[in-house]
Amino acid sequence: MIRRELLSMKKIILTAAVCLGGYVPLQGQVSLTIEKAMDIAEEHSPSLRRSHMNLERYQQNLVAQRASLKSKFSLNLNPVDYSKSRSFDNRLSQWYTNERFSATGTFQVDQPILWTDGVLSLINRFGWQDNNSNIDGTKTSNKAFSNDLYLQLSQPIFTYNKRKMELQQIEYDYENANISYALQRLSTEKDITQQFYSVYMAQSQLAITREELTNAQQSYEIIKNKVEVNLASARSSLEEQQVSLENSKDQLKQTLGMDLNEDIMVFAEVQIKPVEVNLEKAIQHGLESRLELRQREIESKELAFDMIKTKALNEFKGDIALSFGLIGDNRHLEKIYNNPTQNPRVAISFSVPIFDWGEKKARVKAQEVAQKINRLEFHEDKVNIELNIRQTWRNLENLLSQIKIAKQNVANAQRTYDLNLTRYREGDITGMDMNQFQTQLSNKKIAYTQALINYKIELLNLKILSLYDFEHDVPIVPMEDLVTKK
Repeated sequence: MIRRELLSMKKIILTAAVCLGGYVPLQGQVSLTIEKAMDIAEEHSPSLRRSHMNLERYQQNLVAQRASLKSKFSLNLNPVDYSKSRSFDNRLSQWYTNERFSATGTFQVDQPILWTDGVLSLINRFGWQDNNSNIDGTKTSNKAFSNDLYLQLSQPIFTYNKRKMELQQIEYDYENANISYALQRLSTEKDITQQFYSVYMAQSQLAITREELTNAQQSYEIIKNKVEVNLASARSSLEEQQVSLENSKDQLKQTLGMDLNEDIMVFAEVQIKPVEVNLEKAIQHGLESRLELRQREIESKELAFDMIKTKALNEFKGDIALSFGLIGDNRHLEKIYNNPTQNPRVAISFSVPIFDWGEKKARVKAQEVAQKINRLEFHEDKVNIELNIRQTWRNLENLLSQIKIAKQNVANAQRTYDLNLTRYREGDITGMDMNQFQTQLSNKKIAYTQALINYKIELLNLKILSLYDFEHDVPIVPMEDLVTKK
């Protein structure tokens, strides 16, 4: 009897294949372990793919923003510009006709200055023109090449550095996208683990129901007239568990991004070894490492940027424009700079706000409230992290006790079933009584398997909450794989 009990327990715990009562996978059926399921999800899971595409989008935005800080080279060409006009010269109080044909080209190099938000430009404008004027029958004309080469600086003053802030914001957006992707991977791992073991549990229940049917058939052979109802009930339960198994499979396939028509079978090892968890270490590591807290910090920095922008509304600001170069012109190209002219330029402008009806003051107050909300949520997140870790730790301790009790309950139920099966064969108890013992045994086996699964899932939950793997005594770095891939 003891040997039979051990074999039965091994059948429930070791693998889902054995749980199916000797079921052999059909050709074309996909065999899944939890590791293989995670590999499939990494490539095909809709939620992970969507999060990864969002990460790639922000990465390209960051690449583009950094590229915009490098020197820009541009060439603008105007090969044909012809006009003929009749105009009145107020200075000479007479009409004149002007005919002009020109061709020009401008080569420009712009270098943004990140630390000052200015732009330093080197500009060269080259052209040729044929100009004719007719004033009361007097004709004048000019054909010449011209070249204007100068260096120009444009610099805003008394305002914040927009270019530097935009780069920092995009860097924060990219970091936030990395964090979101890492969190999505952890969330997907948890969802897949739960659904995987849901399929495993359905397979286990199906196996136990098959065992009930087998026992009912054996009883039927012993006393046919007494157990028709029990046999029909066992067959009905088997069909119900088969439906439940198929539904669980479909949910897992949807999460993994697999074809719903593809058949799968899961293999799992649910034996556990109690893991010693240091509660203080779990809390400390969670508060130091949780990515959600870093997201709150990024949100705080972005709110600080928004405050700077808000305070810049209707602000006093100015612009400085400086340029210096040489311009030359001549009918002969090689003599274009024989008599050059310097063309310095200095321009300063200011924007002075007068009255905005309290708009800026109100927007600043609204932004201050947003910052207070962020600080409050950051504090609440820390409290919730510690609270969830404490609750999960307590659940793990409680589950260990439940597993011990459930294991003993299975052993007791198996002994009770074996003893009463002998009494049943001798006619001492009814089929209804025997069915109760069978149901009791099945329920105890299911409860034991569920307790084991609950412990493994709760241990995974603690790993996600604390970002520390207490099974292997190593910290979890969700961003590590992302950095390695880059």
